[in-house]
Amino acid sequence: MLLLFVVPRSPWIGVKTLINIPVRNLMKDKIVVLDTNVLLHDPEAPHRFGDLRVVIPMQVVEEIDRFKKDHSEKGRNARRISRLLDSYRARGSLADGVPIEGTNNGLLQVVFCQAQALNALPAELQGGGGDNNILAVALEQMRCSGLKQPPEVVLISKDINLRIKADAVGLKAEDYVNDKVSIEDLYSGFREISTDAETIKILHDQDELPVEAVTDPDRQHLQANEGVVLVDQHNNSHTLLARHHPNSNTIKPLQWLNRAHLGRIKARNREQSFALDLLLDPFVALVTLVGKAGTGKTLLAIAAGLHQVADTHHYARLLVTRPPISLGNDIGYLPGTLEEKLGPWMKPIIDNIDFITGSSTREDFEQTKKQRHREPRNAWADLQGMGLLEVEAINTIRGRSIPNQFLVVDEAQNLTPLEVKTIVTRVGEGTKVVFTGDPYQIDNPYVDADSNGLTWLVDKLKGQPLVGHMTLTKGERSELAELAANIL
Repeated sequence: MLLLFVVPRSPWIGVKTLINIPVRNLMKDKIVVLDTNVLLHDPEAPHRFGDLRVVIPMQVVEEIDRFKKDHSEKGRNARRISRLLDSYRARGSLADGVPIEGTNNGLLQVVFCQAQALNALPAELQGGGGDNNILAVALEQMRCSGLKQPPEVVLISKDINLRIKADAVGLKAEDYVNDKVSIEDLYSGFREISTDAETIKILHDQDELPVEAVTDPDRQHLQANEGVVLVDQHNNSHTLLARHHPNSNTIKPLQWLNRAHLGRIKARNREQSFALDLLLDPFVALVTLVGKAGTGKTLLAIAAGLHQVADTHHYARLLVTRPPISLGNDIGYLPGTLEEKLGPWMKPIIDNIDFITGSSTREDFEQTKKQRHREPRNAWADLQGMGLLEVEAINTIRGRSIPNQFLVVDEAQNLTPLEVKTIVTRVGEGTKVVFTGDPYQIDNPYVDADSNGLTWLVDKLKGQPLVGHMTLTKGERSELAELAANIL
């Protein structure tokens, strides 16, 4: 059964539109109204709602149009959603609604904000403006349905204040959760297994043990490359750190950690030990390190990368990048050459390299000066001069192929899932990529602890043989930094 009814379009258009919508959609299913930030976050969002009716206010189309010339990820997403809407326009009238591909009854529609709908808002919201227009469109979807029982209308927005406004006027509003992962349930990367002293001794002596030999019911659920702390069930201080190797389905003591000499960098706790073992293992192509400030995630990644570039020559170059969120999205506003622009933005990486190489100490300064009979260059500049280190703005990685390099993506919690996917798909043959970040320190207004690209990546790739993860919880920077990270 179909219901025909007339909805007046914008007063300045002066025409009416005949809408042909299946009654079962209006009566049983939700109507979702999408905010601009949802489409800029995920251009495929209209396809994520199954057989529901998806409404995009004209205000959203206008706002997307303002982003289309940007060279940022938001600009690319704006162009993608414009192309998507244009492809649907070719199949029918967006004003009347076009069936959404891959669904039985899904419908995509672009709707104007009616003057009477805006006037029906509370007095404080009648001044117009983007958010208020979107809110008015959502409210109008309930009023113009022509049914005794209006359909459930949900406004989908990543804007907290808009969701608050919606709640205040009696409209249901939700965050866009298609790509959200609960940070509280995030995979830690390791587990403790209680066993007997004999099993620990056998594993230590033989360097390998079948998973079935570990006397614990959890043994069959080990993820690929998951860390294992074997604990003597009669003596808790008797432990052995090991890792699950998926190809052989065995547990082996940490081996790569003991083969490398990283100078002054040493693992200070078991989580760092697991992390370094993953970072140094050439068979693990992607590593994610999550942890609060001061846990050593970036330092360990840089140290492992430098070792495998400068010492073992396993990779040709260490490539480091991080999203320039704190300095604004466009580094072009900074003066100077690209290297000069990236200088302040990459200062945390420079500090880590100075610490790893020891060039930040007075003794090293004097010794280097004496040997060279001149003012020493810093380690950062030396490594760049030898072609062993490269810094890259994250928005220039798209379109590149990155072979045989050790790629570190710092502050990855400020990336969207789409940006993370873009980076991973740039990885060429022989390249290892490491993502580091703290989901609780996010500067990007369009993602949060549950929807950022780093959290999403950990959850999506958990259990893959080429991937390893470690969550670092113990701060090692200083007692003060640890205190601040835990309390402030």
